[in-house]
Amino acid sequence: MKKLLSVILLVAMLAVPFNGTVFADDSQEKEDYLVMFDGPAYNGLLNAFGVEGGDVVNEYELLDVAHLELTSDQADGLSNHPHIEHLEKNAEAHKVNQTTPYGIDQVQATEAQNQGHTGEGVDVAVLDTGIDASHEDLAANVQGGHSVFDDAENSDPYNDGDGHGTHVAGTVAAANNDTGVVGVAPQANLYAVKVLGNDGSGSYAGIAEGIEWSINNGMDVVNMSLGGPTSSPILEEFADLANEEGLLVVAAAGNSGSSLGWFDTVNYPAKYDSVMAVGAVDENNNRPSFSSTGPAVEIAAPGVDTLSTVPGNDYASLSGTSMASPHVAGVAASVWAEKSDLSNDELRQLLKDTAVDLGNEDHYGAGLVQVLDALNQ
Repeated sequence: MKKLLSVILLVAMLAVPFNGTVFADDSQEKEDYLVMFDGPAYNGLLNAFGVEGGDVVNEYELLDVAHLELTSDQADGLSNHPHIEHLEKNAEAHKVNQTTPYGIDQVQATEAQNQGHTGEGVDVAVLDTGIDASHEDLAANVQGGHSVFDDAENSDPYNDGDGHGTHVAGTVAAANNDTGVVGVAPQANLYAVKVLGNDGSGSYAGIAEGIEWSINNGMDVVNMSLGGPTSSPILEEFADLANEEGLLVVAAAGNSGSSLGWFDTVNYPAKYDSVMAVGAVDENNNRPSFSSTGPAVEIAAPGVDTLSTVPGNDYASLSGTSMASPHVAGVAASVWAEKSDLSNDELRQLLKDTAVDLGNEDHYGAGLVQVLDALNQ
């Protein structure tokens, strides 16, 4: 009975009208198709449409799907058959191309990377909301971390519920891996020092602890894309100590600027002498109105619509001096990797000496940071 039903099924399939078309026309060029069959009548159906064994590129195991080479007539005929569930051309797929954020080019990092300058071996502590260490663009470079919090929600330095720290980390050192974005120093070592909670806030006590951890764990560069309007002598002492111990401490100048930029609005800890305060510019090297101004501004970097990593293998554009500061931290890492004999003070001066002068020092400090020029001097 089963054999009879199979014969009837095959006869029924063969009885579908061909409309006079010759499906095995060798003059037609064949193309790749994926075909999903409805039921077990696979071989008989292919034979009926003139599909030969050599036209079967692959038969899948878990679904009734075959990769076939078909003429257009064969494909048209099969697509109208009741036992074909899906028929589609075998579409091309390509790698997800890596994007170079404009700021990476603007600070000469692309040219520097092309010459092999990647910040390899330099340790950068990102004092922030944590870093998503599982991110495809950061996992290779995150080497450790610390959280100043002991509650379950914030005790993990690799849990970045806010996303700010992950974004900052990507600008410093997103890997050059043909995926997502690339950072200024794509082989620098990143350390997630969680001093801000998942709500984006923290305290000066936490920042001080993060600086202390950075000193005790041999960091080279400290990036602080954070700050507040109030000075703290104790926080200043920790920043001074880091500088004395040979670390380069970099911080966002703040987002308290005005359109005219007449006032001293630089936040702490960026305002301390031992810290390199970074102002923001856009892709045309103009200061955005939010970028804080004042005599403490030491250098400038891109900080408007900066594309970088965010948690969950995602990417986003953010603006702020928080985005400018990690450009400088990444430049410092790339330069220090090649000029390891420099002290932190000498490196700091070199970055200023080779910056592009943009005018008003209260707005831009020494100017736009340039990694290749610093490397070549």
